[in-house]
Amino acid sequence: MGERLFRSPVVRAGLACAVVVSLLALYWFQPWKLFTDTYVDETVPRVATTPVTPAPVSASPTPAADEILSAGEFVTHEHRTTGSAEIHRLADGSHQLVLRDLDTSNGPDLRVWLTDQPVVRGTAGWRVFDDGEWVELARLKGNRGNQVYELPTSVDPGDFRSVSIWCKRFAVSFGAADLTSA
Repeated sequence: MGERLFRSPVVRAGLACAVVVSLLALYWFQPWKLFTDTYVDETVPRVATTPVTPAPVSASPTPAADEILSAGEFVTHEHRTTGSAEIHRLADGSHQLVLRDLDTSNGPDLRVWLTDQPVVRGTAGWRVFDDGEWVELARLKGNRGNQVYELPTSVDPGDFRSVSIWCKRFAVSFGAADLTSA
């Protein structure tokens, strides 16, 4: 009976469909990432806690040393997320986003976004970041550690008020940090 059952074209087609659906689900959700971590430990720029020398009034707004413009602590959204985010202005006038001690879950398609949306705690904040203006800086380098992302010269950090670890595949924030003036 069992041998005859597998000879049936309907049963074979059903099994083939089940295998294809299972493989697609594995690709889409990538459940093994819940059990793996990627550690990154990039060198974080040193910043001045106070201005090195007062700038003359007519001087350019470029700082004499690297400085923190805004910073915030991550809150948990879809997945437990801790750490901090800082926007740095470097002495050469360029800007960087620094993630310190980031700790979140790994995911199938994680990105680092600057957004103009406020951070809302709880499930109400999971999907707000693509409602307004946002800029994708890069794929998340790792789900743990210290990371530095260059801001494109076309991005004015003053236009953005938060950073999100955004899962692009499922359009949900794993965690986010409100950026307030330092």
